[in-house]
Formats: sequence, structure tokens, C-alpha cells
Amino acid sequence: MNADRTISKLLRQIATQDVVEITDSATATGRVAAQVYFVEQYGFAYGEAQRHGHNKQLLTAFLYRDPSPEARAREAAAIAAHPRAGNGGAAPGLRPGTLKPLPEAEAAVALAKDRIAFDVMAQAAGPRQKAMAWAMLGVAVAAILITGKYLVALGTGVVLGGLLMGFFTLGEARRRKLAQRLTAAGFVAVRDEHGVQRFLAPGQQLPGHANPFAG
Repeated sequence: MNADRTISKLLRQIATQDVVEITDSATATGRVAAQVYFVEQYGFAYGEAQRHGHNKQLLTAFLYRDPSPEARAREAAAIAAHPRAGNGGAAPGLRPGTLKPLPEAEAAVALAKDRIAFDVMAQAAGPRQKAMAWAMLGVAVAAILITGKYLVALGTGVVLGGLLMGFFTLGEARRRKLAQRLTAAGFVAVRDEHGVQRFLAPGQQLPGHANPFAG
């Protein structure tokens, strides 16, 4: 991936949009987090992240323009200090010619990575997703019962049910660790309209179709 080309595309979004979208491979959470940090230097703030596409192979993070004086000052400072970002010059928070964080940005990028990971995991294990998983298990067992293979259906239900429980339990344990780190860093736990837990910066509202910082 050409870093200057990516940065240039982000800067075009920053200049023309109130919502910036960063899309990459679902396995590239660290790279997405570094870009989140970069965009935040231009007066935006992380809002949410989602996995999507075929087999959920893509990851998109959404950032919203923050109208606060602090964000506007941060944007002005980034523009003044990095006039050639995306055109061969230095970019705020990133190592030259790469999408990797500078040492002074590593802690903030790590927190951005935690927020992205928490959002993705929380959405995957939300009430709706859990209900769908158990419903699919029920359909599978019912389909086997129709064939009259009662013992097979019972065994399938027990095995798949155990796998689902293990998957959800492991996911919850990982989310608890992320939640502890985010809480220690000052982020605030909330629940969205679907009952999914999220972590927001102090004073930030849940993102939606409108800018979460408006009003």
C-alpha cells in the first residue's frame, strides 16, 4: 500500500466531508488505527468501526468532524506543521513513507486499535447476532430431526451448542480486557439503541447519521 496515496485520499475526505471512512482488510486493525490517529489530528474523532463485505473481510472505521475549539486548533496546527503531507512530506503521527505510528503516537494508536477491536467484537456478539446464531443452530437440529435421526440431532445440538457457548465466552473475556484498558484510559462505557456496549471519549455522543458532536 502506497502511504502517500492513502494519506492524500484521506486528506481529500478531510477537506470535503464531515464523515471520513477508512477501509482496509479486516486483519489490518493496526494500520486502520494509525490512520484513525492521523485523521484525528485534522479535527475529527473516532466514531465507530464495522466489519463487512464477503465473509466480513473488510474493516471500515468512521470518524466525525468535531467542531470544538480544541479540535479546530489541532487541525490548524497539523496543517501548519505538515504542509506536504500526502505529497512526499511528513504526516502527523506517522513514520515517513509509511502508515506506522511514530513512537510518540504509539500509545494513542494502541487505544484506537482497542476501540476498533471492541466495537467489532461487540457488534459480532450483540443480542441480535446471538439470537441469529442460536436460531441457525435450531434450524440445523430441526432439519436433522426431520430425517428421523434423533441421536444425530441430539449430538449435533450438544456439540454445536457447546461450540457457540465457548465462542461467546471467549469473546466476552477478550472484550472485558479491552474494556478495562479503555476505562483506565478515561473512555466512557455506554450502550447504543441495539443494546451493544460502546466506549466513547468524554463528552462524545453515540454516532449516528448526524454528526455525534453536533449540538
